[in-house]
Amino acid sequence: MGRARVVASELAVGHGARRVLDGLDLCLRGGAVTVLVGPNGCGKSTLLRTVAGLQEPHAGTVSIDGEPLAGLSRREIARRLAFLPQSPLVPAGVNVRELVRHGRYAHRGAFARHTGEDRDAVGWALEVTGAEALAEARLDELSGGERQRAWLATVLAQRADILLLDEPTTYLDLRHQFEVLDVVRRLAHDHDIAVGVVLHDLMQAAAYGDEVVVVADGGIVASGSPEAVLVPEVIERAFGIEVDVVRDRTTGRLACFPRHRPHENPEPRS
Repeated sequence: MGRARVVASELAVGHGARRVLDGLDLCLRGGAVTVLVGPNGCGKSTLLRTVAGLQEPHAGTVSIDGEPLAGLSRREIARRLAFLPQSPLVPAGVNVRELVRHGRYAHRGAFARHTGEDRDAVGWALEVTGAEALAEARLDELSGGERQRAWLATVLAQRADILLLDEPTTYLDLRHQFEVLDVVRRLAHDHDIAVGVVLHDLMQAAAYGDEVVVVADGGIVASGSPEAVLVPEVIERAFGIEVDVVRDRTTGRLACFPRHRPHENPEPRS
């Protein structure tokens, strides 16, 4: 893995005056996918939004490449960090190429003319996400997986070295989930991008994460490699369920299964 791009220290985040997570230390590195997992409502999305500079932390600091996030303008942040929310609004009548061009606003402003550098960035983003064939299609006519690739291309057109994704596979069928996560992993490993992504599926976290951070009970329960983190005791503590974790002999991937207790036989009726 590459150098630290985003570092959060003693971070506390929340909604309004209410803290939901406290005392967090988090590091996102170039060339690596860091997956955040945890039960619903534990604060994963709030943490990601705070790291993206979209809301103020209750305490602690976030830095990008050694510079405090609080001292950077929104445009300076957007040139280094791209954020894709859970359910971005779909502009009416916009085609994919037009949408991806919006990712260049951080570099040229809303009303400046497109430059050759802008065209190169848009073309590169469409290519690496496999969305070139969709460039002239209207966004509202695409499937869920195609639309998500278009949104990925849009944030990539920012040419940011840090990518934050909040549940990018939500509402997608299994095939499109894997397609999107394949793109995300390729972006990190082939283009040295630091990726932080919130996922619900622990097996996807194991398959696609270089590091996994388990969030629960107001803080970070465990962090490290999937093999070190996705173990029965951590999963039980975070999710309240007993599981067995096994490794597939063919693929080497981890899988977990609920630990079933033997059913008690009811007393026979007389």
